[in-house]
Amino acid sequence: MRLTRRMLCLAGLAGLAACSDPSGPSGPPAKITALPRQLTGTEQVMIGASNAFGVRLLQEVNGAFADTNVFLSPLSASMALGMTMNGAEGTTFEEMRSALGFGTQSYAELNASYQSLIALLRGLDPKVDFRIANAIYYDQAFGSHIEPVFLSEAEEFFDAEVDALDFLAPAAVTAVNDWANRNTNGKIPRIIDRITPETVMLLMNAIYFKGDWRHGFDPKETRDLPFTTHDGAVVQAKTMHRKGDFRAGHLGATTVVELPYGGDAFVMTILLPGPETSIDDFVNGLRPSTWSDASASLSDFNGDLYMPKFKLAWEDTLNDELKRMGMVRAFIPDGAEFTRISRTMGNNLFVSFVKQKAFVDVNEVGTEAAAVTVVGVEVTSAPPQIRIDRPFVFALRERLSGTILFLGKIVAPTSQG
Repeated sequence: MRLTRRMLCLAGLAGLAACSDPSGPSGPPAKITALPRQLTGTEQVMIGASNAFGVRLLQEVNGAFADTNVFLSPLSASMALGMTMNGAEGTTFEEMRSALGFGTQSYAELNASYQSLIALLRGLDPKVDFRIANAIYYDQAFGSHIEPVFLSEAEEFFDAEVDALDFLAPAAVTAVNDWANRNTNGKIPRIIDRITPETVMLLMNAIYFKGDWRHGFDPKETRDLPFTTHDGAVVQAKTMHRKGDFRAGHLGATTVVELPYGGDAFVMTILLPGPETSIDDFVNGLRPSTWSDASASLSDFNGDLYMPKFKLAWEDTLNDELKRMGMVRAFIPDGAEFTRISRTMGNNLFVSFVKQKAFVDVNEVGTEAAAVTVVGVEVTSAPPQIRIDRPFVFALRERLSGTILFLGKIVAPTSQG
């Protein structure tokens, strides 16, 4: 297989951190070749919907971040919004379900799908530290208005921690941020700065990933090499190098590279557009099928890989992007229908903000990534080689089910975060 002689330069999405080399003296761990069980039809719909939602969300976010790096977790956003959607009815529910890509699935089907996906991903690869956590915090003064079944379903299907806080006390902000810090291994120590007097509920998801490459990079091989940014400028990037032990292929003019972690269930998939294609045009042209088509193109590659180290912290309030995706009514004061959260006050509840923070660190040993999404509810109120040396898109995925955990776009390697 002939591949372009270019350097895959990755720069900062959601958090990769140093660990010991899994391919040490005894070699890499046993390869995971299948899921522990076959996916149900409902689970396949859930994964397809989550991946399609992720592609659309990246495209919407990219409009505001056209000249900068992006790193986000569509799975984290889907989880937090899924818990919130479970409290919606009428047009609010239908718009949220459509924006999240779930067609006509019922509450029961949606809850069961989220529950089984969480169980499937946790502990899939003992060599990779992957965590999903959910929480609902509500103002203690609002507690008597909440439908008990809404909270019990969050605990049962999302494994959510549920707790009442005094939202008027500074300790509430501390408790929320401590939860984010604890569930991202310290990578996202702060998700909110304050809680407004109108806020009655915070619905949160955290995802944390830490995996060693199945075959690591030798730090002695890392050196400064050129990377051409989105605007044509050439910068020097700390670039890692290794030979073989990964998969590569082509999707038209796009070079595809897949790097496995641990037992090969979790992977980083990199899409490097041809030099004549702008990264933003490429992002806008992504389709949910792009990732499965890219995977189908792969085969073992024994040439050289040059890939930059990168580290990135990213955040955004996603209200506008979600509205453009069709989730409109949920944000309308006195127009949303969150009557499954509260029968007495549900018509006075609305989503005031959806915020995500994400971190990624990619280095010679592996990757560390984290994301927290919070939904605020208010009451109304040479040899063959691959060089990634220009802007690219990448994803952290669970390979066997196809679930996208994180998505990113790199226009210039950075070390922020």
